[in-house]
Formats: sequence, C-alpha cells, structure tokens
Amino acid sequence: MSGVASLPMYDIPEVRAALDEFWRGLVLYLKREGKTNLPDVLERNSPTNAMWDDPSLIFSQCCGYDLVHRYTSRLTPIATPHFDAPECRGADYASVVVVAEDCPFDDVLDMKGVVCAINGPESHSGMGAMQVLVAPASNEGRFFSTVKISGSHIASLAWIKADIVDVTAIDGVTYSLHERHRPAALEGVRKLGRTYRAPGVPYVTHGGFEPTKIERMRTALFHFFADPNLQGVRQSLLLGDIEFLPLESYERIIADRNRAASYGFSLLN
Repeated sequence: MSGVASLPMYDIPEVRAALDEFWRGLVLYLKREGKTNLPDVLERNSPTNAMWDDPSLIFSQCCGYDLVHRYTSRLTPIATPHFDAPECRGADYASVVVVAEDCPFDDVLDMKGVVCAINGPESHSGMGAMQVLVAPASNEGRFFSTVKISGSHIASLAWIKADIVDVTAIDGVTYSLHERHRPAALEGVRKLGRTYRAPGVPYVTHGGFEPTKIERMRTALFHFFADPNLQGVRQSLLLGDIEFLPLESYERIIADRNRAASYGFSLLN
C-alpha cells in the first residue's frame, strides 16, 4: 500500500499541473535514495489535518506554526524552500497586508476599529502575523472592531473586494502566485505593507520516521532543487533555493506570538 503525499499550501488551480510535475520529479530522486511505497499522485481529496495525522504520510508542506504547535510531535521538517517573492528573504517569508484599492489608510496601525479577515485561527500567515504586527497599538486587548474567519486566503481577498472586511493578511507567496497566475483576483485591492518575517513553510514528513530515512529524503529534495531540467517547474511555483531549518528555528513563531500576548492582545478576543 502506498503512502500519502500532498502539497496543500499553495495548491491553486493554475499551478496544479506544476505541483504534479514537482511530485513526479521528486519521486525519481526519492527512489534513488531507496524510498518505497511512494504514491503516483498527490492527495487532494482528504482534509489537510487528516493527512498530517496519517502515519503513512511521506511528504507534505505545512505552516510553521503547525510544526511547533499542534503537530510538533507528529510532523518532522525535511527542508524549507526559498521563494522568489518580494516578501521573502532566504528561507523567511512575510505576509502582505491587503486593503481595497480606495482604502484611505496608508498604515495598518492607523486602522483601529475596522473589520479584519483572517483565514483561520491557527494560521501564522493569516492570523499570527497580523496579531504580532498590531499588538503594540492595541488598547485594552482590542484593535479591530471585528475579526471574521474566511477559511482561506483566497476567500479573504474576495471579502476585501466585496467590501465585507477592510483589511487582511495574505501569505506573501500566495499573493505573488496570484500576481503571476491569476491577476484578476487582485483587481481592486492593493498592498498596504507587510508583516514581520518568520521561517517559511517547510516540507515535512511523519514524525515517526527514523532520522536516517529523513536525511535521505532531504538528500533527494536537495537533488531535485539542483536539477536544471526541473528549473521550469520550480520557476512556475516561485521556488528558488532550499535549506534545512531545524525544528528549533520555528520557535521564533511562538516567541512572536508570546510577544503579542504580552500586550494582553489576541485577534480573537
């Protein structure tokens, strides 16, 4: 029986063919490193959380906050890609603060009392990053008048365009993929700024694998990123270089959230 592989973080329809080609190319290198039970295709029909809980998970990608929070004992980082996006620096990334094109504000810290959208309460890019950014300007634990949960970055963008909310934070890679592949989705919105950077979304595997097996998977992934024949696939996905960040590197995300909490502030208060 084959294991499970998924790449759910940036799986918009316009890049699904490139993601499939990414997986096919990586499988060749995983096999060279002795990996077996590899699925032929990426799993897209199961809930992401169910896949991350699955002991047969071979390869996936998750939010850095997941790695040091809910899934800290169930997922292990293999390596972290560098994305060719303006908000990214090496393995770090940031979110874009997005408002409507006609928004009168030029700084999110001036937007006390407006309505904010987050994609989900455990997302760093959509919730945690915004929380850290506005916490110093909060008052008695509040900043926005209302925080609505959209369920996805794509939905948050749609809410900005529909004037349902006033501001949101969008993963910088997601925003850049939209600029390249679906610019119509960004019509009527603009960048207001960016959040603080954090370690980027890692490629992960199940936490129960032996360290030697994870090291061989890491070797396969590094060979994939060095393959000149697969450069076009990587460029379609905005992938540049790659490096290994140990689990401890992601504790910066927890430290940032703790700093926001020190102001007595949470977006979900």
